[in-house]
Amino acid sequence: MHVDKAKKRIAKLVKAGFKGYPQIALEYFGESADCATLVVVQFTLEEGAKAQEEQFTSKDDARESEVIQSALVKIIERANAKTVLEVSGVSSL
Repeated sequence: MHVDKAKKRIAKLVKAGFKGYPQIALEYFGESADCATLVVVQFTLEEGAKAQEEQFTSKDDARESEVIQSALVKIIERANAKTVLEVSGVSSL
């Protein structure tokens, strides 16, 4: 899947807001706001459940990585997530 297509799909799901569980939360981390080298994906099955976490790292900006963005779309689809949340911007490492 092309990186722009994957990013648009994720953005559309994020824009939809809270629709219930299961829920996926995405947060990008990096040394600066210009380059996110780490993506943390949290999966929560139901309210009050402990979140499962997976991380992806990249030497370049993970937000522009076709492999990582496509993997995020696949994770969302396979988890059958009703809600997708994304922390805006890049958090500091």
